[in-house]
Amino acid sequence: MNTPINTSMGAREWSMLITLSVLWGGSFFFIGVAVSDLPPLTIVALRVGIAAIALWCFALATGLRPPRQLRVWVAFMGMGLLNNVIPFALIVWGQTQIASGLASILNAATPIFTVVVAGMLLPDERATTLKLTGVTIGFLGVVVMIGLPALTGGDNLLAQLAIIAATLSYAFAGVYGRRFRAMNISPITTAAGQVTGSAIILTPVALAVDGPVDFAQVNPGSIGAVAALALLSTAVAYVLYFRLLASAGATNLLLVTLLVPVSAIILGAWFLNETLETVHFAGMALIALGLSAIDGRLWRHIMPKALPGKPKA
Repeated sequence: MNTPINTSMGAREWSMLITLSVLWGGSFFFIGVAVSDLPPLTIVALRVGIAAIALWCFALATGLRPPRQLRVWVAFMGMGLLNNVIPFALIVWGQTQIASGLASILNAATPIFTVVVAGMLLPDERATTLKLTGVTIGFLGVVVMIGLPALTGGDNLLAQLAIIAATLSYAFAGVYGRRFRAMNISPITTAAGQVTGSAIILTPVALAVDGPVDFAQVNPGSIGAVAALALLSTAVAYVLYFRLLASAGATNLLLVTLLVPVSAIILGAWFLNETLETVHFAGMALIALGLSAIDGRLWRHIMPKALPGKPKA
């Protein structure tokens, strides 16, 4: 019997969410290094392919075995399609047409769609006024932090719709991924299976579009960046992703897209000597306020009569 979803996250869930945001925030740096030598779809195919090999090696070493049921592998392929293939392809194409700042803001809309999609499809993740308020405040924080000019940083409507479609795919992936918990499949096996499904789909597409790559001509730094992207920002990140999905639900999990810009900006300040400005701290404060509203416990302590339900410790 499955334990219930912890819709008000505890310290363990929050620590996993923050760690996941750092791992995915670092992916922007790794991609920035790798893209100077390798085409985008090749990077994505290598990312999921190397991650799949690493995850299966770890799974086998810890006594886990690949599932044999066809229905499980069909589910892995579906998850890979929704969580990687469709959004990665749409975002890569979209970012060839619009500025990265605008793409980041559009991508941060993922929790908005997730609240709506999960609220319609999952009975234990119904949308509430407090959740919707929190997501809106958090989204405004991302806009403030990245900069209002980014909202006018592109006039290609089709590319903007592509990024929005990618966020909608992520939202459905979060809901779809809940089935692995019911199947009693471990997060490590789920992570390995879905990146394997992604690699099976993406590898022939990358070869057809980008052609074969002469790795002897690729800078070692780019190869190292791809390895870090695959092992840290994909393999380790997806183990956390599916653990968090199983314990905290789709809505809480995809709050990570609000935290990824925060992690990316802080990592840029630490490692690339980029400057943190007042507007960044203001945006982070709004995101923190939004996350506290989605979690709900603090707000229920402050306004117990206006917000029904017992605060959870």
